[in-house]
Amino acid sequence: MSPTDHPVHAVTGAFGLTGRSIAHRLLKAGLPVRTLTSRPREDSELGRRIDVRPLCFDDVRLLTDSLRNVEVLYNTYWVRYPRVGMTHDRAVENARTLFRCALHAGVRRIVHISITRPSRTSPLSYFHGKAEMEHALIESGLSHAILRPAVLFGGEDILINNVAWMLRRLPVFGIFGDGTYRLQPTLVDDVADLAVRCGADDQNCVLEAVGPEIFSYLELVRMIRAAVHSRARLLHLRPGVGLAIGRALGWLVGDVIITREEIDGLMTNLLIADGPPACPTRFSDWLGQNAARLGIHYASELSRHFGR
Repeated sequence: MSPTDHPVHAVTGAFGLTGRSIAHRLLKAGLPVRTLTSRPREDSELGRRIDVRPLCFDDVRLLTDSLRNVEVLYNTYWVRYPRVGMTHDRAVENARTLFRCALHAGVRRIVHISITRPSRTSPLSYFHGKAEMEHALIESGLSHAILRPAVLFGGEDILINNVAWMLRRLPVFGIFGDGTYRLQPTLVDDVADLAVRCGADDQNCVLEAVGPEIFSYLELVRMIRAAVHSRARLLHLRPGVGLAIGRALGWLVGDVIITREEIDGLMTNLLIADGPPACPTRFSDWLGQNAARLGIHYASELSRHFGR
């Protein structure tokens, strides 16, 4: 058997937040790693250590070939919000194609990153699409583990870091409504550890990949404000007003800071788990240890994914 014939572990989007953390753990374990990505960064340190292949949903033969000799596929593929040429429904169809190709290529197992509280009856296309993707994986017959994280922190996270960034720089920080809706922060490294453990297993499962602490949004923002020694005033806003301000700030930094669906998902308590948490790290402990560097620089999703 040649080196290229050895089973590898593949990660969709290994240059993103969760995929990067998974890839590093696989490399540390001495496993050959391949990424399927639509935006390769071969000049990066990680890109030089792994096999980079195209994530090309329109070319089924090429996609199937990219999945040959793959033992476990760690799927982080998704789109945060609809944009020109891409919707959540289209992302679901792309995932169906990916799962079919994985089956035909002989992939043993898929570890799939989903979201808390997905529902096929949800009016929110994000949570509806996530549920459809889970259903497609289950129906594929492939051995699988489905992990459901909520708001990620750590690494090069966007949301928590950028909340801190705004609190450090703005005199006022907007809270959507009363801020009593809840969320359950999750350390990205915990999700990656859990994913790699699930990749070594064979049992089909759905796990709530969330941390042990639940906060109201207002509590979370207050914690971050205190940790970064911000004097920003917290101002309660109607969601529509907060969205308009978020869009204006997004224009200034050249990014999409928040979307209407993200606000709705947050305010309807969709970012907490239905079951016991599978990740151990407490956000309050992590915040105390990392406050000095949190929010020093703005983390742009458009720059990360599109080079803008």
